[in-house]
Amino acid sequence: MSILGKIFGRIFPKANAGQPPAATTTTQQPGQQQPGAQARPGTQPQAAPQNTSTAGQAAPAATMERVDIEQVLDGLAAKNPQKLNWRTSIVDLMKLVGMDSTLQERKELADELGYTGDKGDSAAMNIWLHKQVMKRMEENGGKVPANLKD
Repeated sequence: MSILGKIFGRIFPKANAGQPPAATTTTQQPGQQQPGAQARPGTQPQAAPQNTSTAGQAAPAATMERVDIEQVLDGLAAKNPQKLNWRTSIVDLMKLVGMDSTLQERKELADELGYTGDKGDSAAMNIWLHKQVMKRMEENGGKVPANLKD
């Protein structure tokens, strides 16, 4: 699993993200007899009219509620004995979600996300990584605070 995938996996399930509502409709197949109906001798059973309304069907993914990243991470931070600044630090964000935040792990994340800068300049790389992770979370159903997008 990718490092970004691990971050997502530790943030999004906490908010039950990606769980589309289950469809609850049943449709009758042509030729099936409605319960309680009796066929007349010598006739074919009639199919019940199909219900064409959308009531009871699963909502499209576009209307699903977005995962509030700030709420999820603040909730994790409140339970964590360390004071971690996930809002500005990729190291603290990774620690908060229970991941290894070593330089090697961050370099692997940088490779995964397409970082082209100098990996020897860990401060610049860390800033870039944090912004990219926030951007990717938003692109994948997360609601990220406006001040963390740029």
